[in-house]
Amino acid sequence: MESVHIHIPYGHLRDYLALVRKRRYDLEIYMPASVLGQLERADLEVLLDNLDWHPALTLHAPFMDLNPGAVDPMVRSATLVRFKQLLAIASVLKPRAVVFHAAYDRWRYAGKKDLWLENSMETWPRVMETAGKIHGMRVAVENVFDEDPEALALLIERIGDRNFGFCFDTGHFNLFSTVTMEAWFERLGKHLVEVHLHDNRGGEDSHWALGKGTIDFARFFRLIAQHGAKPVYTIEAHDADDIEPSLEKVRALLKGRA
Repeated sequence: MESVHIHIPYGHLRDYLALVRKRRYDLEIYMPASVLGQLERADLEVLLDNLDWHPALTLHAPFMDLNPGAVDPMVRSATLVRFKQLLAIASVLKPRAVVFHAAYDRWRYAGKKDLWLENSMETWPRVMETAGKIHGMRVAVENVFDEDPEALALLIERIGDRNFGFCFDTGHFNLFSTVTMEAWFERLGKHLVEVHLHDNRGGEDSHWALGKGTIDFARFFRLIAQHGAKPVYTIEAHDADDIEPSLEKVRALLKGRA
């Protein structure tokens, strides 16, 4: 059975450490920008000591106000600084994967994917040069406001690195996609590195337990199996009480019983 990670912001780890230790969760740790400038190697060594059940790890990069494909070079530069700070943390924690937002938005770029893509190519090769030095780690870009898979597919194909792939966020898909799940898998299934699992009813990014909203997770997991993908599974429920019901649902889906 594949391991299932639980998403938790770094700032909440201290409050929930006893719980995650008791349940021996594998973790995805979100590192906001406010943390990156403060953490030193000693802090990370303490974190690893506290994670004494040796969970598998992934990291989620900061994203607020950042844009690796920005038209403004100063915004790209600030984004790259934050991304490299995150990768310095990854070099100590040795995660399986790091998830980033690629920040394509049809409305912001007036549908000009080529403009966003060319600017993105000023950022991602530098990210991958650093990421490539961290053994066993992959990089994944996540769908957020994407209405279809094309922009992310163009970026992944342009980078052309087997360690650079896709994180499929189910909640964002339900909110913003104008095409089917099948269309996403046909274009990006072979590049799937990680999935973010949370539910909503299509009106807001609720981050509910699986089954509380309208997402067809049975269909989603069938598509994963049909494409032979073996992603990292990460639950992004924002309510602690939604974690265990989501875990039970995911385990049943992985066994083909839901």
